[in-house]
Amino acid sequence: MNPLNYSFVEQKICVVRQKNVILDADVAQLYGVQTKHVNQAVKNNPEKFPPGYVIELDETEWIDLRSKILTANRSMSRVLPKAFTEKGLYMLATILKSDQATATTIAIIETFTKLRQLSEAVSALSNSPDPKKKKTLLNQTGQLMNDLLGDELHTSDTETTLELNFALIKLKHTMKRK
Repeated sequence: MNPLNYSFVEQKICVVRQKNVILDADVAQLYGVQTKHVNQAVKNNPEKFPPGYVIELDETEWIDLRSKILTANRSMSRVLPKAFTEKGLYMLATILKSDQATATTIAIIETFTKLRQLSEAVSALSNSPDPKKKKTLLNQTGQLMNDLLGDELHTSDTETTLELNFALIKLKHTMKRK
C-alpha cells in the first residue's frame, strides 16, 4: 500500500453523524499498526481527544455502516468501532510516530482538504449565476478531481475525461493533450 495515494485514503472515509470519518480498523491499516494500538492511544491520552475528535459508534450506527461498506474483517470484533474525525486523526498523528504514520497523516490531511474544497466548489458552482465564475469553478473542480483521482482516470493519447453526477449537478472534466 502506498499511503500517499489519495484515492486509497478517500475510499476509507465514511459518514457518521453527518461527519466524514475513518473507522479505527482503517486508521490502523493506514498507519501500519494494529487496531488495538490505535484504540489504546485514545484510551491512554483522553485529554488529546475531546468530544468531536473520536465518535464511539452505537450498535445501530455500526449495523448501518456494515450494510454500506465491506466489513468482513471487522464482523468478528466484540467491541464497537471508533470513528476518527479529521481533528481526531490529526491528534492521533501526534501520538503514533513513525515514517509511515507521518506519510499517512500528510495523505489524510491532503485528502480531507481536497474533499472539502471539492464540496465547496460544487456548492458554489450550483449557486453561481455568473458564467465566468462558473468556468473558473469548473476548472478548479476539475483540478481537484484530478488531484484526488489522478491515478484512477482513464486516458488516451489525446484526452482524459472524468464525469461525476451529484444530486444537483453533473460535472464532466476533459483535459486535452497537445
